[in-house]
Amino acid sequence: MPRPDGRTPQQLRPLVLERRANPYAEGSCLIRMGGTLVHCTASVETGVPPFKKGSGEGWVTAEYAMLPRATLERTRRERDGPGGRTQEIQRLIGRSLRAAMATMSFGEHTIRIDCDVLQADGGTRTASITGGCVALADACTWLAARTGAPSPFGQLVAAVSVGVVDGEERLDLAYLEDRDAGVDANVVMLEPARFVEVQGTGEHGTFSRSQLDVLLDLAGQGITELFAAQRQVLGW
Repeated sequence: MPRPDGRTPQQLRPLVLERRANPYAEGSCLIRMGGTLVHCTASVETGVPPFKKGSGEGWVTAEYAMLPRATLERTRRERDGPGGRTQEIQRLIGRSLRAAMATMSFGEHTIRIDCDVLQADGGTRTASITGGCVALADACTWLAARTGAPSPFGQLVAAVSVGVVDGEERLDLAYLEDRDAGVDANVVMLEPARFVEVQGTGEHGTFSRSQLDVLLDLAGQGITELFAAQRQVLGW
């Protein structure tokens, strides 16, 4: 069965990375993957969480939020704090971005990555990681210039969704595909080819080892393209 937007099973959605989209933040990136649009900002703050105090080391963390009308129907703002789903996504983004760091020895500073979903059409958490990495890299460059120390940034990290829809393994699921997927997964990788995290679920069925291998290969192919796009926008 053809994909809703006419892509091949192995094809990413159109990708746009706009570096330095926010003139006030130490690092920022506006990422568009198909119909998903996420504004990622990196802020360098003085101080660290209590468990890091006195260590001389910094910390990298993430926050995630979705605008009320980012989806087909309006959703309530989480005024009483992030709900369970939001917390799980924030933790995933934070873990992924910390994996990109070469060191946490950059003084007692916190680099906070805010990922705000302006428009959602599937893959918001994976887009947040890919765009957040660009913002983080620039924030680390800013911090290095401020302190005179080398940048603590290490390697690029990026993420993409994969899944099985109508019996077919597909890369980078849009919302309609994700909604109907028998299997869906999110894959996070560190350049060039190290896994940070694999989250896979049989939503409406089960999947075989051979299908998992196909999905991981698809994800690796797509993430290689994302690394190339990150490198291009960062000028590396």
